[in-house]
Amino acid sequence: MSFKFEKLNIWKKAMELGEDVDAIADTFPKKELFNLSSQIRRAADSIALNISEGSILQSDPEQKKFLGYSIRSLAEVVTCLYKAKNRNYINQDYFDEKYDFCYHLMNMLIAYRRRFL
Repeated sequence: MSFKFEKLNIWKKAMELGEDVDAIADTFPKKELFNLSSQIRRAADSIALNISEGSILQSDPEQKKFLGYSIRSLAEVVTCLYKAKNRNYINQDYFDEKYDFCYHLMNMLIAYRRRFL
């Protein structure tokens, strides 16, 4: 037995991103605990949460709406990555790696969302 979302590659990738972001946020300065660290964690976790919520007992328009929330949260993660890079909390290589991952995930989310048009 499994839930529908557990079979979705977009959900698996979003889960991976959430764990990666959680680990890197642990390295941010203590002053960011309730600011950037919290914000990037919540945004990253929101991606997978909205994918799963939208996939359970939702109409196609509702699922499309939740995928839109996931895409917006992903954009928020990217902006937080820029903030972290600009504040020298992450290096350019890490930024580039996560940026590429986010860009690929965004394209996957958009392609999947088009199914519900």
